[in-house]
Amino acid sequence: MSKFLKSAVLGAGALACIAANAGIIAAQPKIPANQHTASTGKAKPLGIGRAAKPEEIAGWDIDIRPDGQGLPAGKGTVKQGEAIYMQQCAACHGEFGESAGRWPILSGGANTLASHDPVKSIGSYWPYASTVIDYIRRSMPFGNAQSLSNDELYAVTAYVFYLNDILKDENFELNAKTFKTIRLPNEANFRDDDRDVVEKALWRKQPCMKNCLPGEAKIIGRAAVIDVTPEPGKGPKVE
Repeated sequence: MSKFLKSAVLGAGALACIAANAGIIAAQPKIPANQHTASTGKAKPLGIGRAAKPEEIAGWDIDIRPDGQGLPAGKGTVKQGEAIYMQQCAACHGEFGESAGRWPILSGGANTLASHDPVKSIGSYWPYASTVIDYIRRSMPFGNAQSLSNDELYAVTAYVFYLNDILKDENFELNAKTFKTIRLPNEANFRDDDRDVVEKALWRKQPCMKNCLPGEAKIIGRAAVIDVTPEPGKGPKVE
């Protein structure tokens, strides 16, 4: 066979191979756009909504940490906070933080946590000053949340501390600097969850289902005996 014929045969074979491959490729189904983006790791815009503006994000980013990070610029005294509290808070929480009706108390309850009727107020139970100002900033006054200015926020928070004898001077000015000096009475009784270290040796991959403790399991109380099971027709009525 001449060189010309060999070239023609090889060329035809190559074209046939290319055509065959092209047919195979053409026969493959198209990958949906959402599957393609998932496989390549690229997010595909959904075409709804828009990116949040920095000032909109700032409106949500208002948390205050125990170390003081997140505290806003501003200042307010206990005396200034009294007038704000009476106007904005006393209707629900009482003039002295004792609660009006069934609304939460803010003060009182000292030395009651170990009793059968513990009273959990800011002064008796809450762990950090930041918890107080963060909650007031985020959620109060009820029905008109986040309406307080930064100065009003510091002032009314200072007055709440005053109601709990945490602050003694009505002229005390609360601001981002002095706030870091505030310590609530029950802070020492809160600690980090360290079960991953202290109790790790007790963790078991498989729970104990038999031969766990010597002796048989004993029932030491029944709901019917201790009278916590409602009798027929005597339970609470659901409207």
